[in-house]
Amino acid sequence: MSTLSTSPSAPASTSPDTGTTAGAGPHEAVERYLEHIGRADEFAAIDLVLGLLEEGADAERLLLDLVAPAQRRVGELWAANEWSIAREHGATAVSERAVAAIAARVRPEPTRGRLTVACTDGEYHALPTRLLAEVLRLRGWRVDFLGASVPGPHLITHLHQTGPDAVALGCALATRLPRAHATLAACQAVGVPVMAGGAGFGADGRYALLLGADAWAPTADVAADRLERGDLTGPPRTADVPAHLADEEYTHLTRRRAELLTRAMETLTRAYPPMAAYDLHQLDATAADLGHLLDFLAAALYVDDTPLFTGFIDWTAAVLTARGVPAEALTVGLRVFHDELRDFPRARHMLVQGIEAAPSPGTDQET
Repeated sequence: MSTLSTSPSAPASTSPDTGTTAGAGPHEAVERYLEHIGRADEFAAIDLVLGLLEEGADAERLLLDLVAPAQRRVGELWAANEWSIAREHGATAVSERAVAAIAARVRPEPTRGRLTVACTDGEYHALPTRLLAEVLRLRGWRVDFLGASVPGPHLITHLHQTGPDAVALGCALATRLPRAHATLAACQAVGVPVMAGGAGFGADGRYALLLGADAWAPTADVAADRLERGDLTGPPRTADVPAHLADEEYTHLTRRRAELLTRAMETLTRAYPPMAAYDLHQLDATAADLGHLLDFLAAALYVDDTPLFTGFIDWTAAVLTARGVPAEALTVGLRVFHDELRDFPRARHMLVQGIEAAPSPGTDQET
């Protein structure tokens, strides 16, 4: 596998035009690139990637060994409260421009079939899926990249109009899994197999296979390899409603989301005294956090997977701690939902597990 460097044995020399370093290792290139996008310096970031291309770096490895790890680092810096949302958004926008610059510079003629690449409905984290689209183009596919949050019916219309060999569907957040499921089923109903990818489908792709995807891949290059092999043989499909959805807890929870959120804010205000001093911005942020809890709870109910919910609790606790929000606030919010959802045994069980996963004393409540 090639790296970002042109020749491991070549002496380091700096190009005055691009600021790149021939012979520098991937880590150094990623750090320099991260510095550029952290300043929202579009020209410096593009000069860096194009300079590396001119020095002989492989375009696919630039996408996967430079842009992708830098973007993961951007997410980590935001979660640790070292970068603001504005800085994170600026960095991502610059990366999108850098990817476009690479794609414009390296344009192989299509030698394979046609693929449609899109983010599932409601999914706005488009850069990982864009990276996949560009890798597939580099591998010789004709790719229709439809971008972020593609409504299912519009995607199906596109499939009828273009007749692709397969769909590559990206999903970064597990809260989009119900919509992803609907899209998967609709694509397959018109005879187009689906390759699933993205963190939303689980680190091991368990949710992709559970929802009936024809294939799943952890990375863009693995996805490209599997598509080249025609490795799209998913689990047997069934029209039966999964047993865990027959209780309709997921359906009722999503229908009552607004009501539950309003009641939770009222109860939390009484149960958590520090909220009395919150300003409007803090109250909006609290409501958003509670909404995310409900959305991940709904997703966990949909796939019947408690670790999906408790994993989100672990992540949320770390994010809130980095922002100086006491862990007690998270635990109180979970208990509020537990008390409100009296007729939801699966949800209450997940909430108890979430309370126990939170960095605070556990609860003696029973499901």
